[in-house]
Amino acid sequence: MIHEIPLAEQTLHGYFSSALPPVLTVNPADSVRFQALNAGWRWAPDSEYLERDTELHSGHALTGPIEVRGARAGQTLAVSIDELTPGDWGVTFGDGERFDWRFDGDAWHGDGATIESSPFLGVIGMPPPEPGIHSTGPPRRWGGNIDCKLLVAGTTLLLPIPVDGALVSLGDGHGAQGDGEVSGTAIECPIDVAQVTLELSDLELRMPIARTDDAWVAFGFDEDLDVAADLALETMLDLMVRNLGVARNRALALASLVVDLHVTQLVNGAKGVHAVLRDGSIR
Repeated sequence: MIHEIPLAEQTLHGYFSSALPPVLTVNPADSVRFQALNAGWRWAPDSEYLERDTELHSGHALTGPIEVRGARAGQTLAVSIDELTPGDWGVTFGDGERFDWRFDGDAWHGDGATIESSPFLGVIGMPPPEPGIHSTGPPRRWGGNIDCKLLVAGTTLLLPIPVDGALVSLGDGHGAQGDGEVSGTAIECPIDVAQVTLELSDLELRMPIARTDDAWVAFGFDEDLDVAADLALETMLDLMVRNLGVARNRALALASLVVDLHVTQLVNGAKGVHAVLRDGSIR
């Protein structure tokens, strides 16, 4: 079944909390369609979409939370990204200066530059299990502001579930981004059409993983980049041991030959590293 969430004050929030009531409850394997504001709560370039309590809703404009029936803390939520269509404008900031982009349905154009379109949602995540209000800024074990450019349509993101019901929220449209997100912004754009499918798994995860059309991806997040890299590597080794049926030291030796570590982003408080194992790299 496909559900639709309207873009409205009642379906938007700017923080994570397990106390937020769900705006929609779905069954596993159901799909959800929605629109997303850009990170600055904008649908149009020059004004916010609605008035809000900026002290409470201080983070990214997120749609949700979405409750998944039967989801239990300790399980895994699989978020399949079915469709992402960006709006026709976006902005990037460099040293405080705003740079504007227009999307022609194929590529982004601005100030004499053309950038290939590769839209994704910067934030896909669930609230921490601790009570209270939590920032949307840093990525966590349960997802959040991951800001990984590989999470495009056709990719499935797998996240450890922290609370019963999952209570997943999504948003922060990006039109394109480089690894690192070095200015602190991507092409920050609204999303005209987003669709995801939500499923449950009993797979045990140290940190999030993703399956793209041609690779496995494992994530690590921490304020210390070295720790983030270690977490990404350890999560990839978990995956290799499970999928390849090899001992961990053998997986580590193989990883040194074929696994690439990328800096996901450096700007969200908790830094991100993703480890990538391409299909066919081990035969």
